[in-house]
Amino acid sequence: MNENSSPLLPILNQIEPAVDSSPVKRLPRWLKREVPKGNANHFTSSLLEELNLETVCDNAKCPNRMECYSQKTATFMILGNVCTRPCGFCAVKRGRPEDLQIDEPARLAEAAVRLGLKHVVITSVTRDDLADGGADHYVQCIEAVRQRTDASIEVLTPDFIGMEDALNRVIDAKPDVFNHNTETVPRLYRRVRGPKSEYDWTLGLLEKIKKRDPTIKTKSGLMLGLGESAQEVLDVLADLRKVECDFLTLGQYLQPSETRYLPVVRYIPPDEFDQWAQRGESLGFKKVASGPFVRSSYHARDMAESF
Repeated sequence: MNENSSPLLPILNQIEPAVDSSPVKRLPRWLKREVPKGNANHFTSSLLEELNLETVCDNAKCPNRMECYSQKTATFMILGNVCTRPCGFCAVKRGRPEDLQIDEPARLAEAAVRLGLKHVVITSVTRDDLADGGADHYVQCIEAVRQRTDASIEVLTPDFIGMEDALNRVIDAKPDVFNHNTETVPRLYRRVRGPKSEYDWTLGLLEKIKKRDPTIKTKSGLMLGLGESAQEVLDVLADLRKVECDFLTLGQYLQPSETRYLPVVRYIPPDEFDQWAQRGESLGFKKVASGPFVRSSYHARDMAESF
């Protein structure tokens, strides 16, 4: 398939069949970007190092890292930097995690103050080794930030699968935005997210948030380019709207390295992402961020403040 071909024109009136699953190698021109200039990037990196804080920006090799750091923002990653899930797309280390750091919430809040953040995004590795999946630590981080700042707070959590009480603990801490990513379509779920993840549980989690506290804005996102068809993506978007998900992010999957991780099947052109944004808005999402470099927390403050 030519890198400029766009099977969704115009506005997905024609749904194409599932794409060829053969991996592609050449990076298209729209995925090449300049390095931001200035010293703010160094300031953010140095502060995170000083406070011994992890970010998903670094650990997941996010392509927006330098842009966000140069704007003195970052997505904090709590509960360590080793994940217990073997996802096929994520660059975060997997294995046996270390013990929790009880002073991490205080250090995270200090970073939020010194960066001058108005919107704080907190995510984590998955900790299936913990009885509550790390839910209480999330709550402590939320409370610590609230004690030091008046910033809005967004959490991007694991699925807490089988731990409804743990999920409720985080909901009851009342983050302003509760994000949990769908990541991909049901057909690819086990291959992309691993054997423990369940599509229906992900949808149920988002539904539980709204039922328990309708004031919390919910958010979810998908990576495109893993071999999904447009119809499959449309079905997922419809499912997300059925559980009243407010915000949607759609971005290009990029293989962290050529070993161990899932290959890219297709690079999605920018105009096609624009059309997905229009389709998402037509389905009733309050805000859609859709583009090659969009990630879960990319320009998260703008989305959170959009309504």
